[in-house]
Amino acid sequence: MEAKNQTSTAEFLLLGLSEDPELQPLIFGLFLSMYLVTVLGNLVIILAISTDSHLHTPMYFFLSNLSFTDICFSSTTVPKMLVNILKQSRAINYKGCLTQLCLVLVFAGLENFLLAAMAYDRYIAICHPLRYTVVMNSRLCVLLTLFSLLTSTVDALLHCLMVLRLSFCADLEILHFFCELDQVIKLSCSDTLLNNILVYVVTSILGGVPLLGIIFSYFKIASSVVRMPSTEGKYKAFSTCGSHLSVVSLFYGTAFGVYISSAVTDSSRKTAIASVMYTVVPPMMNPFIYSLRSRDMKEALKKLISTSHIL
Repeated sequence: MEAKNQTSTAEFLLLGLSEDPELQPLIFGLFLSMYLVTVLGNLVIILAISTDSHLHTPMYFFLSNLSFTDICFSSTTVPKMLVNILKQSRAINYKGCLTQLCLVLVFAGLENFLLAAMAYDRYIAICHPLRYTVVMNSRLCVLLTLFSLLTSTVDALLHCLMVLRLSFCADLEILHFFCELDQVIKLSCSDTLLNNILVYVVTSILGGVPLLGIIFSYFKIASSVVRMPSTEGKYKAFSTCGSHLSVVSLFYGTAFGVYISSAVTDSSRKTAIASVMYTVVPPMMNPFIYSLRSRDMKEALKKLISTSHIL
């Protein structure tokens, strides 16, 4: 195959979820609907939290940041796919592909860290309630969020810089609906050993440490709840964690599902379809999970709706 370096690479081709022309209108309608629900649902969550003073707490501060991250995450991948379907084009230029790849890594990493921060918040609230207001002060919440953003950004830039050193073959077809890091690396004609090592090492550290933190937090929470004397106290403690646990299960469950599907199948197309479950579905479902399971959020949404009717 003819090799091209990164400066002469004109564009990649995103082959999407299907090459069947008859399925394109269905895929467009489905993803447009999911994207609109994601944006509107998360915007409502952010508005409800910002307008209700009762929700100006660490838990909902992290939730509003999570909702903003979900909007950005979906906006990085879905609109480009929708535009390509409308234009009947599969092309994405090299700079656009690299930018998309970088942003996907930033927002996926940020979501990962925010879920860990929310688990820590629940751990302090349930296991050390008397120290909660002292430990989870506004300064710590902002620092945790900034640390999450900084770490995710550095990770994404590191991977993108490593991609910049690669040369690519003449066949630049990506069997995906966005520029996914693993797929881009596979297209390279250069030695990708360092890139693959970096992916495995960084993913193990930046993915494993937050997950272990979440598991440890809930182990401590479960141990503390079991020792509570009243059934009402146990129920209240678990109910405050229910929404977060559901979001964590959805995010990590779908991510592991994609990893397992890529390991057991050689079909990149099937892996691309499976990846929808962690790139599109969790951001869409998170607002519903929190609005349906959280009593405080339900009250805030009612106030927001009643205020909008008055206006």
